[in-house]
Formats: sequence, structure tokens, C-alpha cells
Amino acid sequence: MYKLGIDVGGTNTDAVLIDENLQVVASVKQHTTPDIYDGILNAVRAVLQQSGVDRSQIRQAMLGTTQCTNAIVERKNLAPIGILRIGAPASRGIPPMVDWAEDLKAIAVKTAVVGGGFEYDGKELAPFDAEAAAAFFEELKAKNVKSVAISCVFSTVRNDHELAAAELCRKIMGEDVHVSVSSEIGSMGLIERENATILNAALYKVAQSFTEGFARSLADEGVTKAEIYLSQNDGTLMTMDYARRYPILTIACGPTNSIRGACYLSQLKNAVVVDVGGTTTDLGVIQNGFPRESGVAVTIGGVRTNFRMPDVISIGLGGGSIVRQQADGTVTVGPDSVGYQINEKALCFGGDVCTATDIAVRLGMADLGDKTLVAGLDETFARKALDAIRTLCEDALDAMKVSSEDVDVILVGGGAIVLPPQLAGAKTVTQPECGGVANAIGSAISKVSGTFEQLIDYDKTPRDQALAQARAQAVELAVAAGAIRETVEIIDAEDVPLQYYPGNTARVKIKAAGDLA
Repeated sequence: MYKLGIDVGGTNTDAVLIDENLQVVASVKQHTTPDIYDGILNAVRAVLQQSGVDRSQIRQAMLGTTQCTNAIVERKNLAPIGILRIGAPASRGIPPMVDWAEDLKAIAVKTAVVGGGFEYDGKELAPFDAEAAAAFFEELKAKNVKSVAISCVFSTVRNDHELAAAELCRKIMGEDVHVSVSSEIGSMGLIERENATILNAALYKVAQSFTEGFARSLADEGVTKAEIYLSQNDGTLMTMDYARRYPILTIACGPTNSIRGACYLSQLKNAVVVDVGGTTTDLGVIQNGFPRESGVAVTIGGVRTNFRMPDVISIGLGGGSIVRQQADGTVTVGPDSVGYQINEKALCFGGDVCTATDIAVRLGMADLGDKTLVAGLDETFARKALDAIRTLCEDALDAMKVSSEDVDVILVGGGAIVLPPQLAGAKTVTQPECGGVANAIGSAISKVSGTFEQLIDYDKTPRDQALAQARAQAVELAVAAGAIRETVEIIDAEDVPLQYYPGNTARVKIKAAGDLA
């Protein structure tokens, strides 16, 4: 039995084939094409040809893709939607999408704010105005809208009104309508949670396209017996149905795939991962084998959201970064890059642009292309460029650390050859074999997770009982996402008292993960 892992990046599309013992059988790196399916097909064909395995023995196929991120940033292929907020009269002061760019606001066919919502302690703010909601859904149906975003004040404490609205929506608009419910997507904070829900609703066509397209690509290559999974941004996998419901969870899955792959290849459970691509370098943190989650609101395409995202820093440094000598003698590297055209434009491949890769070849750090073509580069210039590369990486490494102590560092990605083997702030620097395709490996070996998050008053529910219930809920969420129940374990737990809430209230967050079913 084999697993096929694919990760689509801005420069390269990587593919790996892994056997039942999680050993890499074959790996390839292909250029990402303007139509990403061509790049995926090229990668699948190449890895199948290299391995020579029986296609019928490939039972699982995993895809990590940037399509949802690109759709938001480029404002392309987003679906027209309706937006219902349950929170009148308390939340009328700030309408939905209040600070969105005008070109992105255009996705909203109609918005409405109806009565309902809850207080911070779960008390009803106002009764749910089902009549107003029904009239809103009737208008959307008449306009042939197929996706709806529903948010509610303090729905992370109680989601009764959201669930009632979702049920009413399907009853009026039909079972095939795509309904995004904010309590299933975001965290505390109405506006940011609502924003994430709106983006999720607008991405349903994109999700439909890449799930169906990936399945079609595999079928065209004779891979017909594989269960298909999508990478999500906490370093775990989800089924195709789950991905269609929550496409926003695929955003930033590339860095998390690299983090998971680096963890597997190095066998380090706690470290900083430096993933060097052709254009950018992403730095993330492994905590207990999984990516560290960002603790702040994240902006995507100019929209402030609060759904879970990996804690990642990106800098303009990659294998294709352009190296220049300034008038004052200083040498700069990036942030612009030749990207996927490196095989044509870099000096060592016969081009006329000096890149970070050329510096690595000139200094004997890598054996690529024709090293005689970079022999004319002045060594002092090359050393200055390497110092600039080292400084960029070390500054970003410092930004990821939570203390002044040195940390273990894992270098992965095709562009890792441009980094020196010693870095200030690093206790050890590991560059594992097959690290160039760590992202695809991370996609292939990932587990399935479920996360439970809620505010709980321990005066009403004793702490031990509440935590036990939360753990059970997290396990059920992981199983619902496709995990084998017997393999599910709790991998992270937070129990944070909230001093600004009355009573004995705490934010409880439990994450469980297990092997694929």
C-alpha cells in the first residue's frame, strides 16, 4: 500500500510516494504551471514513472494547495454570497464587511442583521428573529445565491441561533445550498470570526474545483483506488467533503506541510523549521510534533480574521533571489526573485541574473548547473552575499524564538542549499535527506485532527467534568474528520482563566489527532 503526497507551491509542485512503513519510495519536483492542474499532472506522472509502482496499490492521495489563498489575494473565482448576522439591535453599529476593500465587498449580494444573539455568559441577548431571517433567505433564493455566511454574537459560547438559522436556510433555499456557520470556523470576536466565515462561504466554488480537479487528475493517470484528502493549516488532513465545507482551512497549509515533513524526517518534536523555496523562506515552530498556532488575528488579502492559523514568518529569500551590489559596495539579496525561471535565468544555468543559488555554487556549498559559469564571480562579493543571506535568516529566527536560548533548527526546501550550516541562535542545524520535498512528505504522513474550543463557567460545570467533556468532543470531531477512533489522542490542551469575565470562566481548547481511517 502506498501514499501519494502532493504540495503545490508558488514556484514548484512537489510529489512523493511513500510506502506502508512511511519510507520515501520516489520524489520529484516540477515547476508550478499557470494552470496548477498541469503542474499536478506532471508531478504525478513523474513520480509514478520514477517509482514504477502498481497504480492500484496507491490507496491514499493527499493534496496541499495554495488555491484558496490565491483566490482571496487575486479576487478571482469567489462566489456571490449572502451574509446574515444574528445580533440586532446590539451589533448594528458596525455592519458586516465594514473595513473590506471595495473590490472584495462585491462578493456580497445582500446582507442583513436580524434579532438574536447571546451575552458573554450565554444568556439570550434577544430572541432569534426567524421571520426576518426567512424573508432574507427568500430574497437570496430569488437571486439564485448558492452560498450563505451566518454569524451570531457570542456564538462560540452558544450557537443555538446559528444552528436554527442554518436549518431555516436549508429549508428555504434547498439542501444543496452551502452554509458557513461562524461558530464552526472562528474564535472569540464577532467581526473577525464573521470575516473568516464570509471568506469561507465565498470559497466554496474554488474548493469544489480543486477537489474535483485533483480526483480527475488522479483518475486520468490510473490512480482510481485512492482515498483523497486535503491538507489543512494545522498540519493535519481532512476529507474531500470536509474541505468543501471548510475550504478556508486550507489557507497556509504549505508551511505547515513543511513543518510536519521536517518533524518526521528529523525526528525532532520541538524545533524551528526554516523552509527555503524559490522565492520566499517560511519559518515556523514545531511544538510536540505539530505546528505552533498563531496567537494573534491574521490578515488574509486585507481581511482581518481570527480562525486558527500557523505561526509563520515569511521573508523574501529563496534560491532564485536576485543578488545585487549597491553603489556603496553593500550587497543585497532579494526580495525579488527569478522564481520558477531559475533554470533559465540563473548564471549557473547559462542565464544572466546573479541569484542566491549562484552564490552557493560559487562558494562550493552546492553542485548545480555548470560551476564554471560562476567562477568569474568575485569571492569577496560572494562572501558579502552569503553574509546578507545569513543575516536575513538569523533575524527571522530571532523573531520566532520565545526566549534568548538557542534552539534546534531544521533546514528544508529546495532552496536550503543557499543557507550556511552555522546560524547564530541555533543550537543545532539539521538538513535531513529528502528535505527538498518535506512539504509533500508532510502532506502524505499527516494525521487527522479535531479541535474543541468554548468558554466554560466552572461554577456551573465542575472543571474536571468540563475538561472530560471537552476531550470527548475533540475526539468526536477528529473521528468526524476521518480519523480512526482507536488511534485518536489528545495532542494539545489549553485551560485559560478569563479574569475579565464574572464567575469562574475559562477558555477551554482541546485538540485531538489520529491516523487516517
